[in-house]
Amino acid sequence: MGPQHPSTHGVLRLIVELDGETVTQARCGIGYLHTGIEKNMEYRSWVQGVTFVTRMDYLAPFFNETVYCLAVEKLLGVTDQIPERASVIRVMMMELNRISSHLVALATGGMELGALTAMIFGFRERELILDVFEMVTGLRMNSAYIRPGGVAQDLPADGVEKIREMLPLLRKRLKDTTDLLIDNSIWMGRTSGIGYLDLTGCMALGVSGPILRATGLPHDLRKTQPYCGYETFEFDVVTETTCDAYGRFLIRVGEMQQSIRIIEQALDRLGQPGPVMIADKRIAWPAQLAIGADGQGNSTDHIREIMAESMEALIHHFKLVTEGFKVPVGQVYTAIESPRGELGCHLVSAGGTRPYRAHFRDPSFTNLQSVAAMSEGGQVADLIAAVASIDPVMGGVDR
Repeated sequence: MGPQHPSTHGVLRLIVELDGETVTQARCGIGYLHTGIEKNMEYRSWVQGVTFVTRMDYLAPFFNETVYCLAVEKLLGVTDQIPERASVIRVMMMELNRISSHLVALATGGMELGALTAMIFGFRERELILDVFEMVTGLRMNSAYIRPGGVAQDLPADGVEKIREMLPLLRKRLKDTTDLLIDNSIWMGRTSGIGYLDLTGCMALGVSGPILRATGLPHDLRKTQPYCGYETFEFDVVTETTCDAYGRFLIRVGEMQQSIRIIEQALDRLGQPGPVMIADKRIAWPAQLAIGADGQGNSTDHIREIMAESMEALIHHFKLVTEGFKVPVGQVYTAIESPRGELGCHLVSAGGTRPYRAHFRDPSFTNLQSVAAMSEGGQVADLIAAVASIDPVMGGVDR
């Protein structure tokens, strides 16, 4: 099946042995979307790496950017110097991204199981969030907005108000969409008891995210290993005990509601202006350090200082842009909770302006290993439901 079959979540190939309609063996064939991102990053500066990682899991770009930037900041030793406003913006953008990603999981899963109304509604709701991404970053996806040291630019002047106005509509539409499927006898018939994988199986395969939490284990890195100030936000880890595709669906529904809670708390903290980039001239560009009279970042005041007052500042600015900053020798592993599970970044620095090695633990890659355990012994139609409940993104699998 695949790699061009519409039910395989992108260019995923499933090698299946059948006895009639019963699956006796199932294997995943991957590599059709290989882009060489990790190798390419060895030939780009630390900041340029952001534009590569944002294209891995293309449905969760802000998570890719954040885990990479957290790893770079850890190597630089500046984790505790990141402005609070930048961290809050990161959290808000990630949680908006979590909702949009789960909506795609719901929409594509519905399409693959014949619930076309869920697909139409899911993509409609996602547009509300993509409009916010475009307002804040200028792009709907792959924005490279989160940078080492903070974020590329502050929110627009009316950004907080516009996001706050959007949330009630998003909450209502999410309820309307999920009410179509929750306790729906047809939907439950296609997902209840399907794609079964218990806690022992998850631990053996290294599975994380909604699949793991569907076994009843409340493992969420936002709680167990907080980052970006998540320990200061109030939210619940959603769990189920069904170990099946329906439980994973319920978890994604619950996580979207919890994400709205976190976004509302983040908006309350973004009322006052402040810096969004680390105050370190060795890392940040002068424009990112300049705060205008209105309290907003990216002021043009820096041009006068660089061009008219300091030759050294002009030379430094030139080298910072053309070569990039240097990172001390060392290696680091950082992990965050993406919509699909534990997203890890292993960076190695040789002391230069480029990574010596960059490697990512993408949850889609790890979780796909569970396809055989979930589907062997079941029907072909149930194999489609199992893959849909994993919600793999092949850009993250192949990299």
